[in-house]
Amino acid sequence: MTIRKLALATALIAGFAAAPAYAKVARCVIDSEGTSYRGPCQYNVARGGTFTVTPLRSRTFGGGAMSITVFMTRRGYAEVRGLTPEGINSRWGRAVRSRRDSACWVGEDFTVCAY
Repeated sequence: MTIRKLALATALIAGFAAAPAYAKVARCVIDSEGTSYRGPCQYNVARGGTFTVTPLRSRTFGGGAMSITVFMTRRGYAEVRGLTPEGINSRWGRAVRSRRDSACWVGEDFTVCAY
């Protein structure tokens, strides 16, 4: 693991541990590499707009992630990661907030929307 990845993981953990968060049920639309999930999800938001979604009806989203975190790096930009049932925290990549739909974050080969 590179120092940069370790620093990002540490920041994510510290951010969630220190930040007051709230949870609600939302409607998620997740598209990633040819798979889609459209349905209810648990939406947990932390300080600065960073949020994590987890599916309610199934164990994972379509691509195998059991949770997806959209970590705000600066206004309108985020780093997205998916956590698998095996505990692998995979980097999906950078995303920008959609101009057409502010509930959506768009990356190179994925879209994460929470309503």
